[in-house]
Amino acid sequence: MVSNPARQKTGLFASSPLPQLTTLVMDLVFPPTCVHCGRVDVPWCAVCSAELDMLPLDIHLADLAGFTASAATGLHEGILQSAVQAFKYYQAPALALPLGRRLSASIAAQHWTFDMLIPVPLHPKRLAERGYNQSQKLCEVVADMTKIPCITNALMRHRDTPHQVGLDRQQRLENVADAFTADTQQIADKTLLIIDDVRTTGATLSACAAAALAAGARSITALTVGVARG
Repeated sequence: MVSNPARQKTGLFASSPLPQLTTLVMDLVFPPTCVHCGRVDVPWCAVCSAELDMLPLDIHLADLAGFTASAATGLHEGILQSAVQAFKYYQAPALALPLGRRLSASIAAQHWTFDMLIPVPLHPKRLAERGYNQSQKLCEVVADMTKIPCITNALMRHRDTPHQVGLDRQQRLENVADAFTADTQQIADKTLLIIDDVRTTGATLSACAAAALAAGARSITALTVGVARG
């Protein structure tokens, strides 16, 4: 079962400004449920964790503007989609580990090497709302497994953009145009791997690549957990 991202993160009132004690009481009355299977009390259950661990890699390569190569570990469907949604929207940061393992395995399968890993950045306002940058958490897991450094301040999002959900490709491109800047001192003449959770049209990744290329990056590759079909 794939849930709607509009659901609250850990319970019915998890996103409200109620005092913490009241929120905890309401979560007892309206407990969180597993995003994939609906089991009660956790946003991601042990049964679904085991199923995710058994999901084989299904590497999807694609041509993407500004990138030497682009890949995803599978289609953004089924349990992989549910895992990304739980990780991104429902306060399940522990999913960074199994999803990061998939990314690391994909790097090994492609025999890729890079000077650095860069997460797609969140605007500070969005980061404050969400509590963590899911792309950075993935990047940190991959860095630990591959020993390639994760550089979190080489790419910055200087403009807060509306959500991309519901926009077509052209609208997405316009939405994120010039939203990112890159640190020339850190990335000039370097080979980069930009990591994100999902690639839909590739608009956000392409905007990141444009900023990195303008700052002198030698080559850029994109890697995401999932990719939208078609």
